[in-house]
Amino acid sequence: MVCTMKRSENYGKKFEQRCFQLIIEAYQTSLTEKVIQLNWNENDISSEIHKCIKANPLRLKWKVSTNVEAEIPKDIPKVKGFADKFPRIDFRLTSFISTYEYEYFFEAKNLKQNNSVLKRRYIDTGINNFVSGKYKNGSLIGYLLEGKTDETINGINSLLKKDKRDAEVLNLTPSKLLKTIYESNHFEIGTLKHLIFDFVNIQSQ
Repeated sequence: MVCTMKRSENYGKKFEQRCFQLIIEAYQTSLTEKVIQLNWNENDISSEIHKCIKANPLRLKWKVSTNVEAEIPKDIPKVKGFADKFPRIDFRLTSFISTYEYEYFFEAKNLKQNNSVLKRRYIDTGINNFVSGKYKNGSLIGYLLEGKTDETINGINSLLKKDKRDAEVLNLTPSKLLKTIYESNHFEIGTLKHLIFDFVNIQSQ
């Protein structure tokens, strides 16, 4: 029984890493395709990222499924707000091994360096939803649409400090997959990861 639980725990960690690789590679593919526009809503961007995840051969090799509430029709014009006409798109990645089902979630928020409303929203409906337990077993993604990553993170940290949450600020912990991964520590849930996807120069890449 102990061996089974340990094997399950090890696979859970491996599954999380696979989810990270799939979504980061999807982001990198989206940069190459240059479809995403800087005036898009979160759901618009997420729909493109999801499309790239589904197209990744590794997803099939690893037997990872992605779940959305509705598929986006291929023949609709992709302009700002197109995804809002359909049920909300969430990043939910799942995999089975034996009788265990593993799930991992990503919650995405738009960010701009000089937009304190978006940064406050990132905290209130992003970080806080994980801390409260509304969202479980997942990470946050920030879609950077204006400015610089480090300055934007500094702004989020300033708001956290203003709320007397100094111990919960975001700290850079880059990996081989992505240079802009941050972590924050919270008494209630432990470590929360933040992936910043920089789209600022997408049209010039």
